[in-house]
Amino acid sequence: MRILGIDPGYATTGFGLITSERSVQQLLQYGTVTTPKELPFAERLCILYDDMTRLLEVTKPDAVAVEELFWGHNITTGIGVSHGRGVILLAIAKAGVPLYEYTPMQVKQAVVGYGKAEKRQVMDMTRRILKMEKVARPDDAADAIAIALCHARSATSLLGRTIKENT
Repeated sequence: MRILGIDPGYATTGFGLITSERSVQQLLQYGTVTTPKELPFAERLCILYDDMTRLLEVTKPDAVAVEELFWGHNITTGIGVSHGRGVILLAIAKAGVPLYEYTPMQVKQAVVGYGKAEKRQVMDMTRRILKMEKVARPDDAADAIAIALCHARSATSLLGRTIKENT
């Protein structure tokens, strides 16, 4: 299974593509989609949509895992990220790829085994699981890889297999 993890944003959106077969995951590609800050917001959203559509065409994932938003203290930034996330979800829906959404706590639990793990712990465990020489940079890409791993671990759980086998 090819899983594309997405850490949503409108200025910078991280992505990580992995394969997952049984309990073995392998990193294929990661990076970011960025939009120029000097452009009007609506134009940035158009660029994000076009780039996400192209990313989905090129990577051909079997599933896309997207992080749900956590509202921090900066509401203005949160609203912009929400708009970006909406555009990303639209691109995924139009591509017809199955979408899965995970909270930050679910990602931490799946990757580290502790839902309140620190960011550096998640990044280091991601590096170890995928046998990477160093932690992926920038952070948005590293987060996206962890989101993809979260889905890999959730999709291949015994409960997931039992439900599929009984339907």
